[in-house]
Amino acid sequence: MRLAIFGATGGTGQQLVRQALDLGHEVTAVVRDASRLPAELRGRLDVAETDVMNPYAITSAVKGRDAVLSAMGTRGSGPTTVQSDSISSMIKAMTQVDARRLLMVSASGLVTDAGDGPVTRYVLKPLVQRMLRHSYADLAKAERLLRASDLDWTIVRPSRLTDGERSAYRTARDLNVRRGLTTSRADVAHCMLELVADRTSIRHVISVAS
Repeated sequence: MRLAIFGATGGTGQQLVRQALDLGHEVTAVVRDASRLPAELRGRLDVAETDVMNPYAITSAVKGRDAVLSAMGTRGSGPTTVQSDSISSMIKAMTQVDARRLLMVSASGLVTDAGDGPVTRYVLKPLVQRMLRHSYADLAKAERLLRASDLDWTIVRPSRLTDGERSAYRTARDLNVRRGLTTSRADVAHCMLELVADRTSIRHVISVAS
């Protein structure tokens, strides 16, 4: 497949790039600073160094792609609009060139539902939601924008991210994973690449935990 990956210089984004290339996919990394891509990856993919917040600047990067994968992230705990602004840009660009498939990394901590156990629901998540209220507010807005779009979207919600190895991870549809406390970035990437061609995941939230 021909894939465009946003946030390719981050931890999850690099896992997406590496695993996609190893699977034989044709990858375009859409980045603000190409120097942050590992040197050993640059010769194996196309790089679009551009303003990801400008839909007109990224249309060529998403045109003709089988899927667009967003692993955009934020640093720090202050107010941010990175997630919502970047998703808005992708939606506008994809709509302009009739690209359809968009998968976005979100976070399971964003919501509390029946998939969570009592400790997670009443102790852990309320604490995390207070600590990360700004980034979670931005993620929630990004999810709303994506849900309101006409695209074939899938939202992927991992639990707390780690740099662990691939594992026999678990998933749940439109529900959090029971006792899903952590998720390796390698598992998130593998899950997203598996979901690209899974038409049953379109317009659903897929939670993933290692």
